[in-house]
Amino acid sequence: MEEFFQSPSPSVASKRILYTASGWAKSNLIFLQETGSLRAIRPHVSRRQNLQSYLCLMVLDGTGYIEYEGQHYDMKKGDCAFIDCMKSYSHSTGMKKPCQGDMGAETDADSEDGEGGLWSLQWVHFYGESMPAIYDKYLERGGQPVFRPEKEEGYRDIFTRLYEIAGSEDYIRDMKLNAVLCELLSVIMEHSWHPENALPGKKRRELINVKAFLDEHYTEKITLDSLSAAFYIDKFYLSKIFKDAYGATINSYILSKRITQAKRLLRFTDLSVDEIGSRVGMNDANYFSRSFKKLEGISPSEYRKAW
Repeated sequence: MEEFFQSPSPSVASKRILYTASGWAKSNLIFLQETGSLRAIRPHVSRRQNLQSYLCLMVLDGTGYIEYEGQHYDMKKGDCAFIDCMKSYSHSTGMKKPCQGDMGAETDADSEDGEGGLWSLQWVHFYGESMPAIYDKYLERGGQPVFRPEKEEGYRDIFTRLYEIAGSEDYIRDMKLNAVLCELLSVIMEHSWHPENALPGKKRRELINVKAFLDEHYTEKITLDSLSAAFYIDKFYLSKIFKDAYGATINSYILSKRITQAKRLLRFTDLSVDEIGSRVGMNDANYFSRSFKKLEGISPSEYRKAW
């Protein structure tokens, strides 16, 4: 169920949809809580905390800022924010820091920028039982509360589709909203996480070469020492930058490649389990079975039978 809502605030002109997902959707999906857009009419500050929600917003025009976990983030057209609303946060049009006030209220404040700095926004509030873990993964992979995507058009399209679906009479709205919210999370992860770009050009090229080598030679015996020697990179530094860039240790990356290939061979060949283990570089049958079960939850034989 949705409710279209025009804000009565003298500080903003907004249109929003307050959305109530079904109980089933709240238990099983990423679900919408609110989505909309606003244009600031005069300087104002919004403050909240202890809200079981995640907020993603994009600045369409003008300037503003977010205060989040004690940090100040200036924002301009094309910038996005992705924050956990259980944390205390405030956002305001203009570039001046907000005045002090109670959390959870919208207040007016003077701005040095005047009307020319007033911003326009699109936003979405959403939640799901898996969201705390997803946000933790976002932070683990180097995600920031405020970031600038490569292509703002993709975000604007997602916000627009969320608003249109929420306002429709579609009887599977919750499923469609879940799909678009998952798309939003995917582009957030993709566009805001590029830790390898912080590396000098030479090191970045070397890291790409290391990954290409692993993709081609993952069935062979590979050690951190051998990689370090082959690419002339300190092994401890290599280990760190690989995990920062690709979200996995070198060993876990190799293991994932091996298990994926093993799954293909289990499904589409008649090779024995032991032969498949050897083919993917895991000659110890017990180690292969243990590693496979650790990643897939079932043994290689059970996987072959099930699929």
